[in-house]
Amino acid sequence: MEKITVLLGERSYPITIAAGLLKDPTAFWPLKAGENAMLVTNKTLDLLYSERLSNLLTATGVKLDQVILPDGERYKTLAVMDEVFTALLQKSHGRDTTLIALGGGVIGDLTGFAAASYQRGVRLIQVPTTLLSQVDSSVGGKTAVNHPLGKNMIGAFYQPSSVVIDTDCLCSLPPRELASGLAEVIKYGVILDGAFFNWLEENLDELLALDRKAIGWCIRRCCELKAQVVAADEHEYSQRSLLNLGHTFGHAIEVHMGYGKWLHGEAVAVGMVMAARTAERLGQFSNADTCRIIELLRRAGLPVQGPKSMEDEDYLLNMLRDKKVLAGNLRLVLPLALGRAEVRSSVTHDIIIAAINDCKKN
Repeated sequence: MEKITVLLGERSYPITIAAGLLKDPTAFWPLKAGENAMLVTNKTLDLLYSERLSNLLTATGVKLDQVILPDGERYKTLAVMDEVFTALLQKSHGRDTTLIALGGGVIGDLTGFAAASYQRGVRLIQVPTTLLSQVDSSVGGKTAVNHPLGKNMIGAFYQPSSVVIDTDCLCSLPPRELASGLAEVIKYGVILDGAFFNWLEENLDELLALDRKAIGWCIRRCCELKAQVVAADEHEYSQRSLLNLGHTFGHAIEVHMGYGKWLHGEAVAVGMVMAARTAERLGQFSNADTCRIIELLRRAGLPVQGPKSMEDEDYLLNMLRDKKVLAGNLRLVLPLALGRAEVRSSVTHDIIIAAINDCKKN
C-alpha cells in the first residue's frame, strides 16, 4: 500500500494506492460507523463494484444510500447533478453526510461539485476507477460540469477528504479508456519530469499489459507530481496552469465534436501535439522532442491528428471560450523541453493555426 499526502494545511488529505482497496474498510477514512453516506456511481460501474463496496461499508456500520447516474461525458450536466441533490433530499441527508464518488472523471467531477454545493459543502471521498481519474482528475479538488458552449465551465475548487485508488479497477477498463488515461500520464512527463518521460518510453508495454508493479509506480509518480503542484498553487494562479498542457486545444475538439465522441485523453493527446508544434514554431522546442511525444502517444494507441471535419475557425472559436482566456487573450501551455513548460499569452492566431495544420502531416 502506498500513501501520499496532499499538503493543504488543515485540509490536507491522503491518497491511498493499492490493489484490492475496495475490500479494505480502513481505506475509506474518515468515514466511521454510524455516519451517513451517499454512493454516487454510473450504470456500468454499478454492475461491477457497487454491491461489493456497499456490503463492505454497511458491514462496518455506515448508513449507505446510493444514486446511479447514466454513463458518459454527455451526462456531465447540471440536470444530471440535480439527481444527486434529489436523492440526498429524499433520503434526508444533512450536512454531516459524505458523498462517495465511485467512477471515472465524469462521476468524480460531478459528485465533487455536488459535494461542494449541497448544503454549502459536505464531505467527499473520491474512489477513481479509470486510469485518467486515478492519475489526475480525482486529485486536486477541481470539480465541474459541462455546458454546451464549454467544457467544465460550471464548477468549484473543492478538495476531497481522501482519495482511494484501487488499481484492480483498471482490469475492467476497455483498451480505449486505458489509452485515454495514458495521455494524462504522458503529460506529466512532458511538463514536469523528463526522467519520467524516459521511463514511460521504456515501460509503456508493461503499462498497457497492466503489469501490477509498473502501473502502481506510474500512478504513484503521477499523484506525487500532482500533489506537489496542488500544494503550491491550489487555485491555479500560476504553476498549476501547467497541468493544462494540450487541454485548450483538446477541449475545443470535445466541444465541437460533441461530448463523448472523443474521449478526454484522446483530445488531450492531439492537443499536446498541437502545443508542441506551436512551441516549435516559436523556436522554443525541438522537432526531435515533438517526434518523441508523437511516437509515445502512437504506441499508447492515441490519436496525434485532430478530427478531419474540424476547420481552423472551429478550433479558434472554441479555444477563445476557454477558462484560461484572460482579457480576450489565449493563454497556452507550451513545452520548453521534455520536463519543462511555460504558460504563454502572446501567441498569434496565425502561429496557432499553422501549428494545427502542421499536425495534419504527423
